[in-house]
Amino acid sequence: MAKIQPFENHTEKYEIWFQNHEIAYQSELRAIKSLLPESGFGLEIGVGSGRFAGPLGIKIGLEPSEKMGKAARKRGISVIEGVAEALPFVSNGFDYAVIVTTICFLDNIVLSLMETNRILRPGGRLVIGFIDRNSPLGKTYQKNKNKNVFYREATFLSVDQVISYLLRARFSNPYFAQTLFHPLSDMNTIELTKNGYGKGSFVVIRAEKS
Repeated sequence: MAKIQPFENHTEKYEIWFQNHEIAYQSELRAIKSLLPESGFGLEIGVGSGRFAGPLGIKIGLEPSEKMGKAARKRGISVIEGVAEALPFVSNGFDYAVIVTTICFLDNIVLSLMETNRILRPGGRLVIGFIDRNSPLGKTYQKNKNKNVFYREATFLSVDQVISYLLRARFSNPYFAQTLFHPLSDMNTIELTKNGYGKGSFVVIRAEKS
């Protein structure tokens, strides 16, 4: 069952986080964009309120939460209601797909990634952005997850775990970028995007459909 209740009940609180953490948000956007294909027909799975799809030029989003989908539509996104485990799209229909912070809320990660593989064209790309469980910010979120209306429903993942899931879902050639090298409260300028992982709390992985 999709973990939509926190997002249905606290849509405004979700939006306020981005307003209060503009620098972190812009840093994450920059990191995702660095690994995003320059062209093609794309989809964001778990589009939320459209905070990422909109600036990244992605016009179609999948979202199980009615209220979040409504917010995304206001940002110009065509939102399809559904879940990642059963994507309502034809096979081989997209050049790339994006999953940002959504992977930690999925009920069945492998099935979701297999479905993503199915709807991508041969050689299509999947870009996943998430907070690394083993990073400083990931450890803080994990420690305090029961105090947060959103994170208490999340299962935070390490980079190695996500790689394992990608391989099981028949993705290959993972490439990595990272950002958020300081505590959120200490950020006073947009953080750099660097290759690899292990230092930045926000990790982006790009993989190819095998």
